[in-house]
Amino acid sequence: MASYQVGDSLPELRVTPDAGLPRRYAEASGDMNPIHIDEEFAKSVGLPGCILHGLYSMAQVARAHTEAAGDPLALKRLAVQFRGMGFPEQEIRVTATVKAVEGDRVVTATEAAQGDNRIIRNGEAEFTA
Repeated sequence: MASYQVGDSLPELRVTPDAGLPRRYAEASGDMNPIHIDEEFAKSVGLPGCILHGLYSMAQVARAHTEAAGDPLALKRLAVQFRGMGFPEQEIRVTATVKAVEGDRVVTATEAAQGDNRIIRNGEAEFTA
């Protein structure tokens, strides 16, 4: 298990959702909003195409923290702001910097981005290390 100090970076998580992921995620989550699964509908409402579910992006932030901790039960708190649209077939990069350490509790400032498009900003996570 890693020991963290204020200012440390967690290992960066990089994941590229494939073209079929929005449909699979919609079916698994029950969120069948057509902006996620119907290309023509998404374009008809002004989007460039189908977009990822925000909760999928948030799940990648959670994943980055549980992988850094080495334990899926280590994540104690997660708060994010959804600020950009995520797209399939574009790499998501999750970064986090330690902003507080209290005993075995680590608090990070985190975000997720696709290139310059920051899809999650002002995230904060707390996990045990």
